[in-house]
Amino acid sequence: MALQHPAERTGEGRTARFEKLAELASNFTSSAVFSLLCVLLVAGFVAVHVAGLPTEWQHLAGDAMAAVSLLLLALLKNSERRAEHAVQRKLDAIAAVLLEQGKGEEAEGKAREDLESSIRMEKRL
Repeated sequence: MALQHPAERTGEGRTARFEKLAELASNFTSSAVFSLLCVLLVAGFVAVHVAGLPTEWQHLAGDAMAAVSLLLLALLKNSERRAEHAVQRKLDAIAAVLLEQGKGEEAEGKAREDLESSIRMEKRL
């Protein structure tokens, strides 16, 4: 298993499925519905303790909160790394275009193509 930056991994299969799952999860966790679920989870945690339910229920509530926290941490880190890589790719492409222009090279060079690719510009017919 090679430890690569998530944004540098390419190909189909497990990686593509994970990327889709991570994107869907990221979208869901940034929604109002998920925020409401978190508020309900915290309210349930408090209610279990206030009601003085058996220790097993208190552990269950605490474990549920820990699991959600761990999943959110993993999603946050994944999103952070992808955004970091995208920004760096764009900065590299901009720097390459500026270097080409400084050298007086043609404006339609490889650096410009990379820049267009990095910001997802499409040439329209």
